[in-house]
Amino acid sequence: MKKSIIILAALALLVCSCGKQENNTKQENKNETTMNTTMQDLLTRRSIRSYTDQIPPREVIEEICKAGTYAPTGMNKQAPIIVAVTNREVRDKLSKLNAGVFGKDNDMDPFYGAPVVLVVLADTTAAFTWKEDGSLVMGNLLNAAHAKGLGSCWIHRANEVFETEEGKVILTDLGIDANKYVGIGNCILGYVNGDYPEAKPRKENYVYWIE
Repeated sequence: MKKSIIILAALALLVCSCGKQENNTKQENKNETTMNTTMQDLLTRRSIRSYTDQIPPREVIEEICKAGTYAPTGMNKQAPIIVAVTNREVRDKLSKLNAGVFGKDNDMDPFYGAPVVLVVLADTTAAFTWKEDGSLVMGNLLNAAHAKGLGSCWIHRANEVFETEEGKVILTDLGIDANKYVGIGNCILGYVNGDYPEAKPRKENYVYWIE
């Protein structure tokens, strides 16, 4: 009787051990798949300069913004904020202000037809790394957009746009202190219009090693 109990206990331990090993293998495979997908997204993202006028679903834009909020920031001060613009009137106003920074006429659209603009600003009083922090948020937004199947591009001149009176009014209406926040960049996004561009060759001596 005792011998039978010992044998059954041993079998139970063996089954349990095999189950744990199988679960560990599945988790390792899942982690590897996730890592490969992440690397693939990072290597295949491109700057898109032609969009359809279809606005992506609200929940997709929210996921992209959430990814932006998880970018690393200096001492976790979280100096940046994101203003998600899907309103066509405000989007067009930002486009006009952006074009005006470098003297272009009203027919020029610096946002390349993208229907969504995620404006990243940063509180200059929150941390001395506010500019770097905002840039990291921009990077997360660009990569997250690609991971969700959307095109995106970093458009400059957010700083100059929100130094204008019209730009400051947009922030003030949202309850944002226009005197504290500085524009970092505009992440435009939407569905790609046309073929997805190929990667250009990387320059020589991009990486230097010290071993």
